[in-house]
Amino acid sequence: MNKIVTSGKTIEEAVKQGLAKLGATEDQVTIKVLEQPSKGFLGLIGVKEAKVELALSTDTSSTLPIGNRSEEMLVSRLKNEGDDERDPYEEAASFIRDVSVNMGLQVEVDIVHKKDNTVLNISGNDLGLLIGRRGQTLDALQYLTNIIANRYSDSFIRIILDAENFRERRRKTLEDLAERLAGRVIRTRKEVALEPMSPQERKVIHSKLQDHSEVKTYSKGEEPNRRVVITLKQSK
Repeated sequence: MNKIVTSGKTIEEAVKQGLAKLGATEDQVTIKVLEQPSKGFLGLIGVKEAKVELALSTDTSSTLPIGNRSEEMLVSRLKNEGDDERDPYEEAASFIRDVSVNMGLQVEVDIVHKKDNTVLNISGNDLGLLIGRRGQTLDALQYLTNIIANRYSDSFIRIILDAENFRERRRKTLEDLAERLAGRVIRTRKEVALEPMSPQERKVIHSKLQDHSEVKTYSKGEEPNRRVVITLKQSK
């Protein structure tokens, strides 16, 4: 399955939840509003949440930086019929190996099942090429891999790609950045806007500072240029 339905107090909130579950950005999905939110009478009677349907798009030509050959392999796999009995995780791992070979890399893929998702750990030499600048290539490959895996699954599954423990290292880097910039905001009394980030990376910043006593965060802008802003909390 390449679709997911989510709900929220607003359409934006519902979309954000869906994007987080899919591990995608707005330009990688088609969004359909199923139900508009309603505050009801006095905010008590007839309250309805927004409901949206997000569908992963297979048109990746304008957003994915891992080459036309990778897209061709994706389309070829999606066109295969009668293969629904294949294991989705093995198909995902096979796709990663095929893409890596196309990039001149020899890799191993270890499948680790967790409670909420499955992690495919990639090991090998020269994985910097596969990771890309700030993980952009790895994120693009993760997006394609989820499409492949869900092609062979009766229910939605979420796959996280990791290489050389990049995800944990990147999370720590972002948390350190959040603390450092929060300190700057407190010293200068001026808000700071970070560079555009993916929904997953923005979530790391928000989570790190959500309980901060002096600053708060919010996101502004449209994908793919949406960014986190750190600002002072209003004095009571």
